[in-house]
Amino acid sequence: MTPRTTIARRSAGAPDRDDPASGPRGPSIPSGGSELIDLREILPGQWQSTWHAPAIAAGARAGQYVHLRVVVAGGLPLRRPLPIVATDVVSGSVAVHGSLTGAAGGDGARRVGDEGDLLGPFGRPFELDPRSRHLLLIAEGEAIAGLRLLAGEAVRDGRSVVVLLGAARAARVHPSSLLPDEVEYVVATDDGSLGHRGSVVDLVTDYEAWADQAFAAGSPAMLAAVARLAEGRRARLGVASLGRKRGGGRPPTPGSPEARRRAWLQVVLPHSVGCAAGTCLGCAVVGSGGAPLRVCREGPVFAAAELALGTGGGASGGRG
Repeated sequence: MTPRTTIARRSAGAPDRDDPASGPRGPSIPSGGSELIDLREILPGQWQSTWHAPAIAAGARAGQYVHLRVVVAGGLPLRRPLPIVATDVVSGSVAVHGSLTGAAGGDGARRVGDEGDLLGPFGRPFELDPRSRHLLLIAEGEAIAGLRLLAGEAVRDGRSVVVLLGAARAARVHPSSLLPDEVEYVVATDDGSLGHRGSVVDLVTDYEAWADQAFAAGSPAMLAAVARLAEGRRARLGVASLGRKRGGGRPPTPGSPEARRRAWLQVVLPHSVGCAAGTCLGCAVVGSGGAPLRVCREGPVFAAAELALGTGGGASGGRG
């Protein structure tokens, strides 16, 4: 077993969950009218903002994102996609991760009480099998933001969750206080300053037998490595492949909610700019069949098998 640092764990059983809705969702509120109610720098250069946006809070699901209107250099307006990390339907609040301005590090210019032009939720969410009790979340750097709402929803539904996080060093580890207390939080750092010394991918095989489903967010190299592990998981666990039973019906269509629920590994991809309507193709990635897939519409969540991970066209993102 790989040595590791566990920050917190509390387990729970899990009831079945209703079948999730299918397909991408459009914005649930018109442009404008969202008040900034909290702004904090959770790590140097990483910001979390909370907005009063009741319609978004009511409709958001894990894996989805919002678009915030910002102004970049030269006065050009741009909509920046930001992952939703937490919601509170009672207060009507939505927390998102990412810069609120066109220039990195300029978030201090925003003040609580400011009004923002926020749209959402957009994108396809994670698809959970109702039978899944144990969820493994694998993240690298600040890409963990794409998995935080999933961790919160899973714990609320009574599922057990393990989060594996990779970071360059201890000072770049995502604060454990931003995850539910019930989550087991296991860390790997490149320099060994906290937890396992090495890649977060090294820890995956310790949990692959325990996990009913896995979800990953990170750099292209990290996602490709986890996808390769997922491909060989059944063989390592000694699970026989008997083929499809005659008369068992057609397999689900790739990319459908049912197909994604059946996949052991789903990944969430980042995208920096785009229209959120699927028309500009600025966020397109290469699918496993060679056809382009739009992160803003077919994603940002995909079953790993849908993507050509490891070919340079299946993901984008960086390490924090």
